[in-house]
Amino acid sequence: MYPSPLKLFCALSIFFFIPSISTPFLPANNVSLFGDAFLNNNYISLTKEKNCTSPSPPPPPLLYKPSITAPSGVGRVFYVNPVRFSDPSANSTVSFSCSFSFNITNAPSCPFGDGFAFLITSNISSFSRYDGYMGLPGEIQDSYSVQDSYLAVEFDTSFDPNLEDVNGNHIGIDVNKIRSLASIDVLSRGEIDLKDGKEITAWIEYRDSEKMIRVWVGYSKQIRPQTPVLDLQIDLSKQFKEFMHVGFTASNGKGSSSHTINRWRFKTFSGFMPMDPHEAGNCLICSPGDTDIEFGFDYPEFSGRALHLALVLGAFVAVLILIAAVVLVFVFVMRRRRRRLRNVRSERQMRRFQGGRMIPKMLSLTEIKSATNGFDQDKIVGTGASAVVYEGTIPNCGAVAVKRFNHENKFNPSISHGPFNTEFATMAGCLRHKNLVQLQGWCCEGSELVLVYEYMANGSLDKILHDGTNLTKFLTWERRLNIVLGVASALIYLHEECESQIIHRDVKTCNILLDAEFNPKLGDFGLAEVYRHSYGTRDATVPAGTMGYLAPEYAFSGVPTVKTDVYSFGVVILEVASGRRPIDEERVVITDYVWDLWEKGIITEAADRKLMGRFNRIEMEKMLMVGLSCAHPNCEKRPRMREAARMLRGESPLPVLPSRKPIVKIQSVLPEGCEEIMSFGGGECVDDTPWSTPRTHFSKN
Repeated sequence: MYPSPLKLFCALSIFFFIPSISTPFLPANNVSLFGDAFLNNNYISLTKEKNCTSPSPPPPPLLYKPSITAPSGVGRVFYVNPVRFSDPSANSTVSFSCSFSFNITNAPSCPFGDGFAFLITSNISSFSRYDGYMGLPGEIQDSYSVQDSYLAVEFDTSFDPNLEDVNGNHIGIDVNKIRSLASIDVLSRGEIDLKDGKEITAWIEYRDSEKMIRVWVGYSKQIRPQTPVLDLQIDLSKQFKEFMHVGFTASNGKGSSSHTINRWRFKTFSGFMPMDPHEAGNCLICSPGDTDIEFGFDYPEFSGRALHLALVLGAFVAVLILIAAVVLVFVFVMRRRRRRLRNVRSERQMRRFQGGRMIPKMLSLTEIKSATNGFDQDKIVGTGASAVVYEGTIPNCGAVAVKRFNHENKFNPSISHGPFNTEFATMAGCLRHKNLVQLQGWCCEGSELVLVYEYMANGSLDKILHDGTNLTKFLTWERRLNIVLGVASALIYLHEECESQIIHRDVKTCNILLDAEFNPKLGDFGLAEVYRHSYGTRDATVPAGTMGYLAPEYAFSGVPTVKTDVYSFGVVILEVASGRRPIDEERVVITDYVWDLWEKGIITEAADRKLMGRFNRIEMEKMLMVGLSCAHPNCEKRPRMREAARMLRGESPLPVLPSRKPIVKIQSVLPEGCEEIMSFGGGECVDDTPWSTPRTHFSKN
C-alpha cells in the first residue's frame, strides 16, 4: 500500500526540517519542576532513589501546610503555562488526548515506590502531606480548597487496602480524591507489568461529546492498542476550571523507585476530535485556540560542532527537497492509477454477486456527507454493533437512511462474511419485495463503507412497542396483524421465492421498520446467510443473533435453517400481540409466559394492555397460538413460513398445541469419550437415546 502524499511529505519534512513542523519543547525551558523532580539526560525523573534500609522520617504534624515545595520523596513536573480547558461564556469544554512513554525501576533489594500519575489540576501547590499517595492530595486536604479540582490517571505500584486498591500493579482514574472511581489490574489481564522496568507507552483520551475518558497502555511507542484497558463515563465539564495545569506527580513512600518520563504529547480539541487523535499528525486539524504541547526529551541539544555540521550538510538540503518532490509526484500518480483500478475491480466484483444484474447506484463520499451534514450527530436515527444510521436527503432519491459501517470493517467483495459485505451481497440487485427495505445506493471510498436505504418514517417496531413513543397509540390491532402478515410475506420470499435461499438469522422487532402508513419492511441483513444448493449442506457456525429470539437447536448446534427464522418470527408474533419484550426486566421469557397462560386456558390474557381491549378475541387467540406453534421448542413441530401465514389469514386450520409446554430436546453433539469430558461433574455420560435435554434457559425443567 502506498503512503498518502500528505503523510510522506510530513515524514520527509520532519526528518529534514524538524523545527519548521514541530519543534520538541526542551524540558528546561518549558516545564516547572517541584520537589524531587530533576532533569537527567533529556528526560525527566520525578523521584530520587533513596536508601530504603534507613528509617523513614515520621509524617509532619497536622498543622503542616503544604507549599510549593513538595516533601521529600515527592516530585512533580508541570507544563510552564496553564492550559485552557473550558470557556464559561460559551459553556463549552474541550476534549483532550495525551500520550507519553515512561519507565519505573527500583533500587536493588528495595520495594517499589507508590507509582506516578498523569495530573490535570487547578492548584499546583496541593501536594500530599507526606511521602505517599503519588503526591496527590490525601484524605486530609488542608491546602486543597473545595474550589480546587483535579483529574489523575494513576499508575500505582503499591498496595494500600485503606484506599481500596485492587493490587500493587494497577491503573486507576481519580477525580478530586485518591480513592479511584475506576481501576484495573493490568497484570492479571496479561497486558502490562508496570514493574518490569521496560519502557511503556500510555494513551489517555477524553471526549466531551461522549463524556467518556479512556486509557490504553502498550509496549509500543507508535501503535495504540485497539481496546482500552480502562474507561469511565464521566462529565469532566463539571470538574474543569477555565485554566488548568497539566503534568505528572510521583512519590516513593516506603520504597525506592525511579519514575521517568521520556516523551510526552498533549493536545486539546475545542471542536471536531478525530477518530484516533494520536495518529492525526501535528495537530493539523485542531481548531483555532486549541493547545498542542509536545516534549521530545530524547532530542539532544545542539553543540557548536553539531551546528557547524548542520551548516555543512545544509548544502544538500535543496537536492533532498527535489528528490522528495519527485517521489511525491510519483506516489500521487500511482495512487490515482491504483484508485481507478480498484473502482473497476470493485464494480466487477459487485456485479459477480448478482450474475451481472444491475445494482444500486454507487455514490461518492461527498454526496453522502452532503446528505448527512458531514455525519452530524443530530442526524443519527439508530445505532448498532457494526453501524450507525443517519437520516439524510439525496437528490433524485429524496429522504434516505444512511448506514455507516465501523471503520475496522475492511471492504473486500470476494469475502462473504463481514456485516457490510454480507448485507451488500444479499441486498444488491435481487431482493425486490414490498416488505423488504430497499437498497438505493452504496459508497466505498477510503475507509468509509456506506449503504443507503429508503427512509422509513415511523422507525423501528421495537421503539413503538416498548419505548412509549407517541406513535404507540396508532399501533392498533388491525395494524399489528398487518405487520405480522407483512413480515411473514417477506420471510416466505427469502426462504422459498429467491433464486438463492436466504436465512435472515436476526428476525426481531428492531429490524422491522415501519413506513408512514405503518406498513412493515424487514431490514438489516448483516447476519444473513445465502444458501445455494450446489454448496451442499450447511456447516455449523458460531450462533449469531439476539438472545430471546434464538431457536434452542441453533444456539446449541450453530447450524441455521429456515426453521430458526420461523422460531424468531414466532417470538415476534408473541411480542406484537402481548407488548412484552422477549426477556423482560425480571428475566421472564415471553414464550414461557404465554405457555403458562395456555396451560391455564386463559391465553388471551396475554394481550397487550395498551390495546385497552380493542381487539377481536378470536383473532388474538389465533395469533398467540400461531406464535407458540412457530416458537415450538422442537424444530420439527414448527410450520414453514407459508403455512404459518395461511393460518394467520384463516386459510388453514389452527395448529394443535400440547396441553403443556414441551421439554426442549436437542440432538446430542457430544463426541465419543464424553464420559472423560464430563467426569469433572461427578456424573456419568448416559445417552440411551439419540436425544438429550440440556438444562439451560431454554427449558423450564
